[in-house]
Amino acid sequence: MHRTSFGVAGLDAAERYAAAPAALSGFVVLQLMVYAALQVPVGVLLDRFGARRMVVAGGLTMAAGQLLLAVSTGLPLAVAARVLVGVGDAFTFISVLSVVTAWFPARRVPMMTQLTGLIGQLGQVLSAIPLAALLHGPGWTTAFVSAAALGVAFAVAVLAVVRDRPPGAPEPPPAPGPREVVRGLVCSWREPGTRLGFWTHMGTQFAGMVFALLWGVPYLVAGQGMSTGEASALLTVLVAVGLVAGPVFGEFTARHPLRRSSLVLTVIGATVLVWTVVLLIPPPAPRWLLFVLVVVLALGGPGSMIGFDYARTFNPQHRRGAAVGIVNVGGFAASLVVAFAVGVVLGATGDGGYSPESFRAAWTVQYGVWALALVGIFVARRRARRKMAAEGVVVPPLREVLARRKRT
Repeated sequence: MHRTSFGVAGLDAAERYAAAPAALSGFVVLQLMVYAALQVPVGVLLDRFGARRMVVAGGLTMAAGQLLLAVSTGLPLAVAARVLVGVGDAFTFISVLSVVTAWFPARRVPMMTQLTGLIGQLGQVLSAIPLAALLHGPGWTTAFVSAAALGVAFAVAVLAVVRDRPPGAPEPPPAPGPREVVRGLVCSWREPGTRLGFWTHMGTQFAGMVFALLWGVPYLVAGQGMSTGEASALLTVLVAVGLVAGPVFGEFTARHPLRRSSLVLTVIGATVLVWTVVLLIPPPAPRWLLFVLVVVLALGGPGSMIGFDYARTFNPQHRRGAAVGIVNVGGFAASLVVAFAVGVVLGATGDGGYSPESFRAAWTVQYGVWALALVGIFVARRRARRKMAAEGVVVPPLREVLARRKRT
């Protein structure tokens, strides 16, 4: 909810702070930059302080950022507020994943990881409906003070009920020193499976993230002629589809661990195809096509979670935290680049930056990131499979598997 709250307020923020598109994208770019930069330090802090303390600290930090945003009237305070949200966000997600790993057996971890991500996506509904209603009713200050209060309430709830590990579970080993941390990061990155997770997270996550986090509502309103209410409602479809797709992806990953990359490539391919069709049609696009666009964007969130499963299965226990942190950087680094690039293109073209044609041009920046991620996936997958073959695990080509099933 905190992460996506600025997405429904994009046009309001542009008016409140008299911000050009590039400046507006800078809010989210800084938020994501802070988030991505803190992934590895947070992994070290997680080993030292435990998930419960990290999640509480993250919740309170995000609440402080929302409160500061509520009272800000100028760009400097507003930017500082979103930086605080990025810091708190960084503290939270990989800490929650460590709780999942500690409390559930390995066979159930892929499904529970998907469900964890989906529960988090429900916060986007809070942004798209009640927060948007407060924003366009009582106003900016009431909306973001309410978000801050909810953040404090959840931090208190975590403090009351969450525990790092089940009763009787062995204590974790001592936190590694700086040299061990650096060595672990290097070893994690050298692992082809970690790089496969990194590129997977990048290729699947950024399109939906940028759409939900900042530019989706402005695009649907100014670029496609929707009302603000219609655009916010359409964003809830993104969450609803994710709620359905997440468990399906989780079960597929658990049952067919050697075919995870096929699912990833399908998600990326569908996203590229539908975005291409939308951008080729002169706006406004048919409502049904925009609905299909949101549906395929929703698949990116569950698809990105497969990247964490690569980190878990290709790394030993003592390196999984570092590997998860590396994977998590992929999607968020791509998201901040695309969010900023869209803002720059909008500011350089069109009528004030928010015309339909400006948005058509701006969204094309995604294709370079998709190309980079796909190359990374194919290269890392080939190296990972080569290493698996040396260990006695051979992954037959998918066409051979399908042909064999057809014959039987």
